[in-house]
Amino acid sequence: MSALIAEDEIVHEVDLVWLEDISRLDYVRQSLDRLPTRRGRPAYHRDGRMVGYALLGPKAKPSRSSGTFRRRVFWLLPHDRDSAPDGLYARGAPAEAVDARTLAPGTKGRKTERSEGGPMSSAMRELLP
Repeated sequence: MSALIAEDEIVHEVDLVWLEDISRLDYVRQSLDRLPTRRGRPAYHRDGRMVGYALLGPKAKPSRSSGTFRRRVFWLLPHDRDSAPDGLYARGAPAEAVDARTLAPGTKGRKTERSEGGPMSSAMRELLP
């Protein structure tokens, strides 16, 4: 969950790979998953769909006990706002959700007015192309 992701856990990220156009999404869910590699598209085992993932640099060390790497995965569930605009998250967002436009390698991201179901703020409008 985003509130539980610490900056030191994502310090070795070198890139974020997006599988969808994030400008169309009000939010994405993020989690730290244990994955067998630093790079490449991870397998996805949740309901819904993966919309992106982080790539780690060569200084990222695997876990001593499992040999896996902690990497962020970004995803959405079938009942999220992009698929059900009048549903459960018509207003507000799940705890692990952040506005994808606030994410960067090594940056946790944050909730915004738009991710919470309100209008896009003027600050966010300035970030769009």
